[in-house]
Amino acid sequence: MTPNGARAGEDAEDLDVEEVLALVRNSNGDHLPDPAARGETDSARTSHTPDPPARPDTRHRATPWPEARALAERAGRDAARAARRAPVSASLDTALGLTLAAPLDALTDLPSFDTSAMDGWAVCGPAPWHVRDEGVLAGHAAPGSLTDGEAVRIATGARIPPDTTAVLRSEHGRTDDKGRLYATRDVVPGQDIRPRGQECRTGDQLLAVGTLVTPAVLGLAAAAGYDTVTAVARARAEVLVLGDELLTQGLPHDGLIRDALGPMLPPWLRALGAEVTAVRRIRDDADALHKAVTTSEADVILTTGGTAAGPVDHVHPTLRRLGAELLVDGVTVRPGHPMLLARITQTQHLVGLPGNPLAAVSALLTLAEPLLRVLAARPAPEPYTMPLRDAVHGHPHDTRLVPVVLRGDEAVPLHYNGPAMLRGIAAADALAVVPPGGARPGQETELLDLPWASGGIGVCFT
Repeated sequence: MTPNGARAGEDAEDLDVEEVLALVRNSNGDHLPDPAARGETDSARTSHTPDPPARPDTRHRATPWPEARALAERAGRDAARAARRAPVSASLDTALGLTLAAPLDALTDLPSFDTSAMDGWAVCGPAPWHVRDEGVLAGHAAPGSLTDGEAVRIATGARIPPDTTAVLRSEHGRTDDKGRLYATRDVVPGQDIRPRGQECRTGDQLLAVGTLVTPAVLGLAAAAGYDTVTAVARARAEVLVLGDELLTQGLPHDGLIRDALGPMLPPWLRALGAEVTAVRRIRDDADALHKAVTTSEADVILTTGGTAAGPVDHVHPTLRRLGAELLVDGVTVRPGHPMLLARITQTQHLVGLPGNPLAAVSALLTLAEPLLRVLAARPAPEPYTMPLRDAVHGHPHDTRLVPVVLRGDEAVPLHYNGPAMLRGIAAADALAVVPPGGARPGQETELLDLPWASGGIGVCFT
């Protein structure tokens, strides 16, 4: 067992996901409204509550877009609290995108010995210096001490010989015809030497609980002596692709279309912090869907299509058959209005995505992202706005999510933003949150980053 394995187990023995979430919230704050803070009960938060009896023909009220995201986040907290999932020990090659469940403390001084910051000569005393025949290379045994007037060739990262005054860079030294070394610039004691412990001392906390494991975090962990880190386990997600009309290869034909969501959703979910356990294709059959849902062991089940009230839309009937609690049943957003979120058990949820591809993306970022983010104990992203370069037509009553590219200090709306289109989102950096009624040129508009657009951990989908 590595030393860091023992330390990680001791530090995080009782830190489950809910406790990591509390630390993340304390350090980052919450950016989405919590319905509980307004005194709402679970029954009041369900989006299928009927209107008063005086209007018996009124359908359920769709949930406002910001509230839908808050409800999804709240559902994640409730599930994390109920599950009490223990942290996991993850090797550095599998930890990318996880959240630290134990602090990353230095297991050694960094650097662990005095090292040369440059290629050149280690010198002792004033010039001129007699240069030793042998040099000092990185990774080799400790070199012998220098005496006044002596120098030795040294490589970047090599151990500094005892009694060294400074390191003279290769470009700042010259030799005369007798082989004596001179400096072409002033030599300051200690220059270009990285002293032991310059970056940290053993036991220093390098990163706190709740830190997202990025490539740089992996590098720091390795440098500090870790082979594994203690982290929050990924939530398990399963994708159920519904529909008789979907092809998995070849060109569309005879009323059949290619399945775009089957290839798109798994890597997107992994970028959001989930472990995708399966992608199953389910025919338009109520019993088949019921069996798929009841046999799933995933924390989050995502279905594609079937969330409306058509003849083969079986998601709502299946949820009623299961006795599931609808937390969100329709959202005032375009595209993606018929999305839903249901609690099947205390620890299992179903996110119903519309079948149209861009509408499914809208639902993914509205409901699945907050839910999975909380289950992964990731911090909430800081909300930000940018001015739109062009006007965007809005829906009279609903929020619109419109693909944009970022050009300088402006967000440029993209065409091909219909519910069934992916051409716009495939080129996009973000989605603009356009309020009801639309937005004018230059209007500051909230943006939702896409996982790969920020250049962070989301660029890795495996």
